[in-house]
Amino acid sequence: MSEKEFIRGNDRIDRMLQRPGTAEAVAKLEQQADVLDRVHAMSLAMVREAGKHTQAEIARVLNMTQGSVSQMERRDDMLLSTLRNYLTATGAENPRILVTINGQDVALDI
Repeated sequence: MSEKEFIRGNDRIDRMLQRPGTAEAVAKLEQQADVLDRVHAMSLAMVREAGKHTQAEIARVLNMTQGSVSQMERRDDMLLSTLRNYLTATGAENPRILVTINGQDVALDI
């Protein structure tokens, strides 16, 4: 059995990106992820705006800076408790997540 040559991770990625179509596929996926990130951020900001609040007002309620609220609105991942606190600060009542399973809508309180 011969020893395999060690290949650095970045070198391996570079080799993979040289395959026909791979770089284009990765670029397309990155664009889609950027769009989804913006949609998520717009959604939280839209909730805040529907409650007629500014980031500064939400920051005061949550005892954080306006910049932290801005970052929160752009995050792609957060704890449910953080999301609940944000939504409550915007004036949302009974915040919940709606999922559809086998054609049935199920509301989960958060």
